[in-house]
Amino acid sequence: MKDRRSVDDLSIEELERVLAIKKREARLKKIQRYRASGRAAGGSPELADPRGLRGEEAGEESLSRPRRKLWDNLLLAVEIAAVAGLAFVLISGLDVLKNLNQEVAQAITQPTLTPTPLIEAVVLPSGHTPPTSPGGAQPNDAEIPEHLRALVQSFPPVVIPTPGPQQATRVVIAAIGVDAPVVQGDTWEQLKKGIAQHIGTADPGKNGNAVFSAHNDIFGEIFRDLERLKIGDEIVVYTASQQYTYVVADKRIVQPTEVGVMASTRNATVTLISCYPYLVDNMRVVIIGQLKSG
Repeated sequence: MKDRRSVDDLSIEELERVLAIKKREARLKKIQRYRASGRAAGGSPELADPRGLRGEEAGEESLSRPRRKLWDNLLLAVEIAAVAGLAFVLISGLDVLKNLNQEVAQAITQPTLTPTPLIEAVVLPSGHTPPTSPGGAQPNDAEIPEHLRALVQSFPPVVIPTPGPQQATRVVIAAIGVDAPVVQGDTWEQLKKGIAQHIGTADPGKNGNAVFSAHNDIFGEIFRDLERLKIGDEIVVYTASQQYTYVVADKRIVQPTEVGVMASTRNATVTLISCYPYLVDNMRVVIIGQLKSG
């Protein structure tokens, strides 16, 4: 017999039972619809327990939570990796751009060229006629190959570089009593002032060939005894703040056109040049020294 009491007359237990029955009926209807459409397998819907159904739903929900959490963590990791990758690409791009700008700036910047007189490319410096010859000591143009004389005479004057702290200021050779100042450029006028360094040759103590020359029988006769130097004698070259000691390793008597002795070298080398013999001056004496280690 159907219970005709109103909702207000039912106890809480009865209301819960009625609600469970309603849920069960609704689920059964849903299952029947699925069966009718072929989307549900056979079974006994009457045995279904609302509490069991709630347990299943809760189980499914509890199983889906770890999956969602795992998926969220995976997405977060992917996002972090993407941001890190983008940052790396941006930083690398900035470094590449910086290096490219530096390379372009270096390519655009042209080196400062120091003019070198042609005479220094064809004859050794300090050449002059003997002071005892008619007319006295004069630059000896006869040493220049005849086919180059006109070209050499038309060459512009040497530009003396601005003094710098790395340039030589003095040369001391105790074995032959030399202690003289150094000037830059080995033209006729510069050689009147002391020991002259060939422009463009190495600074003291640096790798390369530092070439110095002086007269032997005029303007103080600074290198008069240069040929007396022996292997092992020391040559001290001073700068504004340092001193460098070279040890004599070779001595040569050469023709004025033997300009190869002025060529650059891999190691720190000093080359001293003067006319030879005394009051004849048709040859050159060349002293070559190597930087003393330690």
